Parts: sequence; structure tokens; C-alpha cells
Amino acid sequence: MAERTDSSPTTSPIRAPRVGLFVTCLVDLFRPNVGFAALELLQRAGCDVEIPSQQTCCGQPAYNNGDTRDARDIAKQVIDVFADYDYTVAPSGSCAGMIKEHYPRLFDADAEYYEKALALSSRCFELTEFLDGVADRVALSESPSCSYTYHDSCSGLRELGIKQQPRTLLARIAGLSVREMQDSNVCCGFGGTFCVKYPDISGRMVADKADAIRATGADMVLGGDLGCLMNIAGRLKRVDSTVSVYHVAEVLAGKTDVPPIAGSRS
Repeated sequence: MAERTDSSPTTSPIRAPRVGLFVTCLVDLFRPNVGFAALELLQRAGCDVEIPSQQTCCGQPAYNNGDTRDARDIAKQVIDVFADYDYTVAPSGSCAGMIKEHYPRLFDADAEYYEKALALSSRCFELTEFLDGVADRVALSESPSCSYTYHDSCSGLRELGIKQQPRTLLARIAGLSVREMQDSNVCCGFGGTFCVKYPDISGRMVADKADAIRATGADMVLGGDLGCLMNIAGRLKRVDSTVSVYHVAEVLAGKTDVPPIAGSRS
């Protein structure tokens, strides 16, 4: 999708698609390396990438807790900020799912913003979904020989159908081998505020997830949602596991020279 020209006088230059990167709150506050990795991957795919400074939270915490008034106000801000981009891309199935699936529902009684929400929804993609299905073939970084297992986050899997896309991209990296865990599609127990409301249930769920990860013998566990990965990394650290936890974007971009999430490097 990089800009190119044709010698024919009747052919106009094809410009690079203009992408607005939706960084997400967790990435901004806890793991900026994921944002830098996403930016680099999109640029390698030939995109003209911008990170609007006016962007805010997607509004999902308010929406999930029944505060539709504040969720609607937050969504209006996001819709207006990303209105002029060819695509909006997020390194999070959770945030992308909020924008794609739930924004139109917030404005079913507001004709103006309903149409704007639908337009943004049609142009919004989770990062691996975009790289594998929309962008030109992206250049991926090499990796030292190691094995990984993959956690399918609930929002990405169930709302957006994100499952094969990250695995397809990872399969292109020489030296990486996959060891699928049992029940990779089962929730890790994070669930946004679910882990706060139901800590005992959440704790058991992440304990089961950590056991499934360790049983694979993989060196790393990867995923596309930082909330899930932070939750999993915390549990693995508490049981003294040597499994490293990274966002998939970090591995695809070769940005694993920083400590893994929760510092769980062997």
C-alpha cells in the first residue's frame, strides 16, 4: 500500500493509506512498547500513520458498567478525532470491538452520530486483523529460536473473529514454533472490571489459564490484549513461572529487547 507512481500519463499516484493509531489506555499507561511496535508494523506495511493527541479512552469501562451517558460522550470524542482517517487500527481486540460493535448501539437514537459511528466502525480494525487481511504484506522481524503459546482474548475472538490472523503472521517468522494450550479460547478472568467485582472467580480462572500455559512447555505466551496479558503475567509471576509474556505486536516487530510484561523473563 506504499505510495507509487506509474509512467502512464493517465494514471494518478496511489497514496499510502492514512491510518489513525488508537493506542489504548493500558498501552499508554503501562506498556508503551506495544504502541511503538504497532506503529512500526503499520509503517512497514506502507501506511502513513498518525497518533492523534486528542484521543481518549474508548469508553468501554463506563459502557460495561451501565454508564451510557459518559460512554456516549467519550465515544463522540473518539468518533470526531478519527473521522478523517482511511483506517483506525488498535492493538487491542477489546477496544476495537467497542468501536466496531458497540458504538453504533450507543447512538441508535441520535441519527447524526449513528451514521458517524457506523462509518468509523467500517474502517476500524484490530492490529493483526489489519496486517493479515487489509494491509500489504508487512515485513516482520527475525526471532531467536523459541516456542510460544497463544491466548485468544474474549473480545477479539468473539466480537471480531480474531484467531487465525496472529498465528498466520507469527508462522512467517523463522525460529518460532507454536505449542497450542488447552482451552486457548477460554477467558483468563480479567474481563475489565469483572476481576474487581468477582475477584475469587477471576483468580480461579487466571490460575487455570496459567496452568494451561505452563503445561505446554512454551517459552512465551502471546496475546493481542494487554489487559489479559497483564492479568496472566501477574499470575505466572506469583507462581514463579519462567514463561515470558509479550504482546504479539512486540514479537512481530522484534521489540522484545525490553523486559517482558511483569518481568517474567527466565
